[in-house]
Amino acid sequence: MRLHEIQPKQGSKHRRRRVGRGISAGQGASCGFGMRGQKSRSGRGTRPGFEGGQLPLYRRIPKLKHFPIVNQKHYTIVNVDDLATLSMGTEVTLASLIEAGILTTDDGPLKVLGNGDIEVALNVKAAAFTKSAKSKIEAAGGTCEII
Repeated sequence: MRLHEIQPKQGSKHRRRRVGRGISAGQGASCGFGMRGQKSRSGRGTRPGFEGGQLPLYRRIPKLKHFPIVNQKHYTIVNVDDLATLSMGTEVTLASLIEAGILTTDDGPLKVLGNGDIEVALNVKAAAFTKSAKSKIEAAGGTCEII
């Protein structure tokens, strides 16, 4: 077999349909598009994804539940009641909590959550605080510093 001998398979090629060439040709006048309406006009009917004015699928999808957050921040979390076991005036960081055995893994920057109560004044340095955690730490006489 040579390159100049290659031919498409028999019956795989069809001639182009010539529309608008008279009634005897089978596709005369309206060319198979009907009389009137959006789909009978020249050019494209509608753009891909258009649903007739209804909010299209590609705009609806992220609003539904259970879709993952893109580029989600992962924190190492600790609750306020876990910090209550520390002594007064302690500087609390991610490294000090791992050293004290309160945390076992480093899953990212430290975030303090507000579950529980605290009575001791601590100097907490973390990447993020919830509002309740910040208010409880400051009410106990401690400080919250965002690093």
